[in-house]
Amino acid sequence: MRFAVTHPLLAHPAHPGLVDGPTVARLARAAEEGGFDGYGFTDHPAPSKRWLDAGGHDALDPFVALGFVAAATTTIRLIPNIVVLPYRNPFVVAKAAATVDVLSSGRFVLATGAGYLRSEFAALGVDPDERNELFDEAIDVIRAVWTDDEVTTTGRHFEARGVAGRPRPAAAPPIWIGGNSAAARRRVAERGDGWCPFPAPAGVARTARTVALDTPERLAAALTDLRARLEDAGRDPATVDVSFSCTVGGTPGDDDFDPDAHREGLAGLEALGVTWVQVPLPGTSPDAAADAIARYAETVIAPARS
Repeated sequence: MRFAVTHPLLAHPAHPGLVDGPTVARLARAAEEGGFDGYGFTDHPAPSKRWLDAGGHDALDPFVALGFVAAATTTIRLIPNIVVLPYRNPFVVAKAAATVDVLSSGRFVLATGAGYLRSEFAALGVDPDERNELFDEAIDVIRAVWTDDEVTTTGRHFEARGVAGRPRPAAAPPIWIGGNSAAARRRVAERGDGWCPFPAPAGVARTARTVALDTPERLAAALTDLRARLEDAGRDPATVDVSFSCTVGGTPGDDDFDPDAHREGLAGLEALGVTWVQVPLPGTSPDAAADAIARYAETVIAPARS
């Protein structure tokens, strides 16, 4: 089992200390030193004020922020949570991702999603009804840019002739695909190196326009479906990562966090086939986030690896 955190910009307005460069570096280094395996940022380039005021959150650009983290760390993987592929031309995504990967000596993971926030699509000039087609197109283009010397292809809104994406990563970064639906799992089987759904009770699922995924039974059924799709595609399910969250025992920012119960919850997820766990951090202050990192490292990660 490996552990990742997302930089805790959880509110609007965010705590000002959490968008301070030294604090970003401090938290990323603390996570690395504590044994965490991944650090990430969310992707909201143009959220509406209405969404922010209704419970949304501020965000840093994930590529820029992860480049900053790369310079402050040495081993932790750089995993955005998540990049909304339809928001950008895929050649731009391929270049940004390759740049972070090359400058971090191969530590980048391109975790992706199709997006759901219609007002953000509108602000970026992208038709949300095309997001699934744009997503699939982007994955194919990005992989081609990372592996081919010359890319010629026609997309829904672009025509590329003889594009060369140098410098390329030494090895193509893994591509994880987000989303709770069967369509997301189909994409993983066809194009992905990992699946990164998120816990979603019915209310959250409606807001995010996705499928509810809020019980071990639902997760188990989804993973059974994923394994079947991978096997049908001639792929070994053991080679595909699965990222999820564990809420058993609470979270490390809670006063009543129960590490023993949490470790039992992790064991249950691992038995289902989960390979990465997203650990939530409190967004109330930099010190609260740092304390939660240290607490989880001491009470969960260290015992798991001893």
